[in-house]
Amino acid sequence: MKHFTSGLIFRVTIVIVLLTGSLSMRADEGMWLPYLLNRLTYTDMQAQGLQLTQEELFSMNNSSLKDAIILFGRGCTGEIVSDQGLIFTNHHCGYGSIQQVSSVGSDFLTDGFWARSFKEEIPIHGLTVQFLDHLEVVTDEVLKGIKPGMTDEIRHNTIEENKQRIVNRAIEKTTFNAVVKEFYSGNEFILFVYQTYRDVRLVGTPPSSVGKFGADTDNWMWPRHTGDFSIFRVYVDQNGRPASYHPDNIPMKPKHYLPINAGGVKKGDFAMIMGYPGSTDRYLTSWGVNLAINQTNPTIVDIRRQKLDIWGQDMAASDEVRIKYASKYAGVANYWKYFIGQTKGLKRLKVAEKKVELENKFGIWSKSDTSLFSKYGNVRQLFHDGYDELEKVNIIGIYTREAIRGTEILSLAARARNLLENLNGTVKPEINMPDPQKDLLKEFKQTAEDHFKNYNRPTDEKILAAMLHAYYNGVPAVQHPEWLTNAVKKYKGDFKKMATDIFAKSMFASQEKIIEFLRKPSAKAIAKDPAYICVAAFYNQQYVYKDQIISANEKISKARRLFMAGLREMDKNKIFYPDANQTMRLTYGTVQDYYPADAIHYEYFTTHKGILEKEDPTNYEFVVPAKLKDLLLKKDFGPWGEGDVLKTCFLTNHDITGGNSGSPVLNGKGELLGLAFDGNWEAMSGDIAFEPELQRTINVDIRYVLFIIDKYAGAQRIIDELKIVR
Repeated sequence: MKHFTSGLIFRVTIVIVLLTGSLSMRADEGMWLPYLLNRLTYTDMQAQGLQLTQEELFSMNNSSLKDAIILFGRGCTGEIVSDQGLIFTNHHCGYGSIQQVSSVGSDFLTDGFWARSFKEEIPIHGLTVQFLDHLEVVTDEVLKGIKPGMTDEIRHNTIEENKQRIVNRAIEKTTFNAVVKEFYSGNEFILFVYQTYRDVRLVGTPPSSVGKFGADTDNWMWPRHTGDFSIFRVYVDQNGRPASYHPDNIPMKPKHYLPINAGGVKKGDFAMIMGYPGSTDRYLTSWGVNLAINQTNPTIVDIRRQKLDIWGQDMAASDEVRIKYASKYAGVANYWKYFIGQTKGLKRLKVAEKKVELENKFGIWSKSDTSLFSKYGNVRQLFHDGYDELEKVNIIGIYTREAIRGTEILSLAARARNLLENLNGTVKPEINMPDPQKDLLKEFKQTAEDHFKNYNRPTDEKILAAMLHAYYNGVPAVQHPEWLTNAVKKYKGDFKKMATDIFAKSMFASQEKIIEFLRKPSAKAIAKDPAYICVAAFYNQQYVYKDQIISANEKISKARRLFMAGLREMDKNKIFYPDANQTMRLTYGTVQDYYPADAIHYEYFTTHKGILEKEDPTNYEFVVPAKLKDLLLKKDFGPWGEGDVLKTCFLTNHDITGGNSGSPVLNGKGELLGLAFDGNWEAMSGDIAFEPELQRTINVDIRYVLFIIDKYAGAQRIIDELKIVR
């Protein structure tokens, strides 16, 4: 490891020197790479209240804060909070896992769950957590062989080959997995190496009436009163190594875990968040903003609204359907509302207009010198041409993804394509696959089992009819596949009958028919299946526009890379933080209130009183469990109250995005104050444009978490496991 770190130190020093300059942006803006904190950023954090050294924040040689922060599942953050591998994350991050082990007889979504011993902790199939082990700046190696004038395709292929070689080197003869991530639109690259743990078990969760209190109505809104947390644990084998589930596995002994500070927060307190934000696009141009406002966002919103209405009706009519579709519904609903808010925010804050100002400035600067013009003079034209091309094929791409692929029967049928090609001999077996057909059959059998576990055929039949109709109305007629045109004529525009016939005749509508097919598989059976014919028609139609899509994206990608390089060259004294890309980031700021509109003030915290005020027994979103209501009315808060109130949530001015869900909110000593779980409605444009006066992070107060664990659940074993300070 010393050999590795010595090479890294040299490269990191270069990056730090490049980033060091006048701190020209607000301290609360930016998702910083904690291992590349420049001197002025760290000094600013100290001035606000940070008490940890940079080595205590992030170290690859010694235990540090980073060793308690995990990538939870496929898109959330979690934190280790005990010396026995206990994990805190959001309830909505654990929601899919909780749903997976729930049933009508053991409905943990509705009733909650609290393991009374290690033996009662429930293994979650497929759930993983990843710890960042080390990293390396590999820009030079990734760009090796890249030459001026190289076509975008050759450039891309060269970079991908270099990245794969770097990853292979990093994980050879180890249990690690690794990925090379790009930064600044492909101008810099860093290798991240992780250790993945596959035995993760559910320890505790409040009922959804606590963990999702307010549900869709309160989503993205403030004030909030949601106990958005769930608890898991990492297990390892008897030698402390990552392992798949085994009853003899033992709780993990982490390198670092977070103490919990139950002293509360007040306005102006320093706080920081470390986690894995998924994606931002802060350097998006006006062309991209306008495409989002005018085409992409409203299209997605319309399609998802139709799906949510159908799912919601069937879920309300059946507990079995409700449990099966709970996680699917929550996932679609979350970003349905997000896209509505983002569009409103982008318009209200005139983000496109502000982007135009920067682009004009860039254009003037690029013309100020011959050498600059030779590098950057064509950037704005590339953006214009790329987005002009993309706009013409964007709609068909959205409908194929959201409506066609978003229909479960068609999604399953599409996943049979590799098997079909193998069965009819149109693809050669992969190297090192002695029996690819057997492997593909086994893989598809598992795919089908997973598919039907949380599936309701009547619901999906309604979805198929609605989505075919939506595609027909939403996509220009000249871009319709011939199959759709003929089907509409055949069924005289009756999409319900169209869907009914597909379900009646397709093996992909029935687990029994899939099992029967797998006993005697044939390419003909797949190729003649009506669901496969349907989905193949839509996929093939999108493929017609492949070259146009590739051309548009190549122009935009090249323009983004040059634009980002030019911005950094144009304003050398500005610190340009990289966009989020699901790598570990640190954001810092303070506990703050805000003014969302004229004459309206929002306090920085909420209390138990709001739970009682919002209670509505006739609305599932605002049901308050009887035991919780009794505790709140009696003000039986235990040691977790503050005088005669129990604080539930609080606000900070942190810069976060999706993926930060479950991230720890920490004080200057690295002690846990709460869990980040949402952003506020007024700043939904934040992934594209940070607005410091409006942008707030919504966090569940750790004292409310402890109150639910202690007083509501009576889970003393969990309380005893934590290191709690005040």
